[in-house]
Amino acid sequence: MGKEIKKVAVLGAGVMGAAIAAHMANAGLPCTLLDIVPKEPDETEKKRGLTLEHPAVRNRFANSGLQAALNARPAAFFSKKEADLVTTGNFEDNMDRIGDCDLILEAVIENLKIKQGLFQKVAKFRKPGSIVASNTSGISVVAMAEGLPEEFQEHFCVTHFFNPPRYMKLLEIVAHPKTSKEVLETIERFCTYRLGKGVIHAKDTPNFVANRIGVEAMMYAMNLMAEEGYRIDEVDAITGPPLGRPKTASFKTADLVGLDTLAHVAENVYENTPHDERRETFRLPDFVQQMVQRKWLGNKTQQGFYKKEKSPDGKTLRKVLDPSTMEYVDTEKFKDGSLKAAKGIEDVGERIRSMVYADDRAGRFAWKVTAESALYAARRIPEICDTVVDADHAIKWGFNYELGPFEAWDAIGVRKSVERMQAEGMDVPRNVLDMLATGKESFYIKKEDGPYYYDFAKRDHVKLTRNPDIILLPERKERNKIVASNAGATLVDLDDGVVCLEFHSKMNSVDQDIIAMLSKSVDIVAENFEGLVIANHATNFSVGANIFLILAFAQENKFAEIEKVVKDFQDANMRLRYSPRPVVVATAGMALGGGCEIAMHADRLQACGETYMGLVEVGVGLIPAGGGCKEMVKRMVEGIPGDPPDNLLPFVQKAFQPIATAKVTRSAVEAFALGMLKPTDGITMNRDLLILDAKQAVLGMAMAGYREPRPMKDIAVGGEEAASALRVYVQGMRNAGYVTEYDQVVGSKLAHALTGGEVPMGARVSEQHLLDLEREAFLSLCGDKRTQDRMAHMLTYNRPLRN
Repeated sequence: MGKEIKKVAVLGAGVMGAAIAAHMANAGLPCTLLDIVPKEPDETEKKRGLTLEHPAVRNRFANSGLQAALNARPAAFFSKKEADLVTTGNFEDNMDRIGDCDLILEAVIENLKIKQGLFQKVAKFRKPGSIVASNTSGISVVAMAEGLPEEFQEHFCVTHFFNPPRYMKLLEIVAHPKTSKEVLETIERFCTYRLGKGVIHAKDTPNFVANRIGVEAMMYAMNLMAEEGYRIDEVDAITGPPLGRPKTASFKTADLVGLDTLAHVAENVYENTPHDERRETFRLPDFVQQMVQRKWLGNKTQQGFYKKEKSPDGKTLRKVLDPSTMEYVDTEKFKDGSLKAAKGIEDVGERIRSMVYADDRAGRFAWKVTAESALYAARRIPEICDTVVDADHAIKWGFNYELGPFEAWDAIGVRKSVERMQAEGMDVPRNVLDMLATGKESFYIKKEDGPYYYDFAKRDHVKLTRNPDIILLPERKERNKIVASNAGATLVDLDDGVVCLEFHSKMNSVDQDIIAMLSKSVDIVAENFEGLVIANHATNFSVGANIFLILAFAQENKFAEIEKVVKDFQDANMRLRYSPRPVVVATAGMALGGGCEIAMHADRLQACGETYMGLVEVGVGLIPAGGGCKEMVKRMVEGIPGDPPDNLLPFVQKAFQPIATAKVTRSAVEAFALGMLKPTDGITMNRDLLILDAKQAVLGMAMAGYREPRPMKDIAVGGEEAASALRVYVQGMRNAGYVTEYDQVVGSKLAHALTGGEVPMGARVSEQHLLDLEREAFLSLCGDKRTQDRMAHMLTYNRPLRN
């Protein structure tokens, strides 16, 4: 299993170093963050009478880095409380602290001499056996460790995080020739299981794997744009989601990472790869060089390829650079037929295929950039990594592509595309031609015993070995493990007596099919299995109830149908809550509205660290009615030690506030503070391992002798007194202009449901009583034209209407 890493030091508190320290804290690890000592106090410190001997001055860079991480957007920490795990210091006074650290991670400036000097210091203070890693994005691991003791080199490697470290999945490990096998196993397991990363092993080449392939693709797109007269925003319209890439596409991505960073990476490849056949591609186009000189570096300087400006009427407008004039102009929407068609294609492979073979302006550009990416990636194996799998993972995890270059090549047809490449005079690598010559038509194939990939070295397909801890539901279904299914959800056998209910409606919105499968799953599990997991692989666990269905019923005055849907959903959630077998819900991404309510009714919630929970129904003029109000009231009262106090208003307010403001947590950790996660719930850092952790939680409860809970009939509520106080609070918000008149109406309905209705403070009510109140409020709001307008607006524009 290797050595356990319990304490970490990060050396260098710049943007990356501080963010890496923050993510170590997210993982629950104590972390020491060190940086250099300033040359002298700054003006603020001088005014405070501080000298260079004062710790506040000496630790200024580390303290500033930590503060920057606390202020970062998107947030670097799961919650600001996690920062308590980070201790700051400096290289001159506090290097001895690394002596009790198991992992020492260097993240200083990308300068070989500076790194070498720092590692000489580290060698004096580290304990034998501790692992030392560099976060370099491309400096040679051999060069950095030159002249250091052999034991140091045996425990040295590169761990290249991608920015921002909390959110980017990719981590590239580059071994030194003397790095021990045990060290590599330890660091890979630590990064995978504790930090939640997707690890690939790269070779000691400039910029490793992801940046070598990904930046070449960005630079090629820039040069092609300049050569063929495309606009910047036109290229981004093509190289974003239509090609299975992020919305930031090419140029918005460059603005995001910073043109100075892009220039550094490109220059590093250009200077250190004299034999790369595409070396000239890494030269910055003239207009980009001008941008760097002018400090138009992207988001960090508020202008790059794009710039935001205020219009005369106060609106924020996005402008785009015209490279021919170096002036910013209005953005345009492009109406090529291929782009329009791509929006309606859900399958990413089919979408890319439709783009690259389209005979229009967008299609021709799409073809060239897709072909170039594929060809360049094929030429880099085995130079930068050994397999097409590592190359595909690097680009998917490091650049957020939906498909890697070889997966995309399969999608457009390898033989068909190669024939076109050759017809257009492109140089197709020998390894790909050899593959086709032997009758192999794709890089990935499926056989009865699982997936295979084409290995260029072996000139044959090789079985793809995956981490056995990663449970993939599609593979289970292919192996005939389906227990039950309908249009909205499927019950899949996970073996060992556990089944998983997977949602697959659009956006996993809760509809009648999902509601039916929730109840049916409880029956099936009670009869035949040890327990139930509810999870899926979609981007989001569930975005909430199907409001299109609710709106359609409301507009047709079919309120009996609405009440039935809501009652069925309440009953299904209560069946989960009081199932005779343990139920664990595993959430990742958004778990909003009805999705949040399902999660809150499980015995246990196993959340991915990046889980964003919220009861957000007020945004469409409704209140939670699947048991969300009831659960929040229960959880606030359950947290009171002993008998409830005479004044329950503070506890009711804690339930009211997050619902009334449609608060969405920014991490699973934040959900604990709001009561949406309980102390017995768990967090999984690596989403790939989420279903396994949920399954193990089910088996643990089953082995411990699970006893189904009993419905509660004595929940203490705030009553009319608390409801009146909440209404006064909402009135004050209305008077101050923070909420609209109709927000006040919705808030009043919510207050009534959360306080138990027309009862005195401290009255004891049943769960069913609270469910009836929230269902009644939900129905009355559905009948209001203003709520119907809010639902229609959300469906049309995907943003709330403040009517």
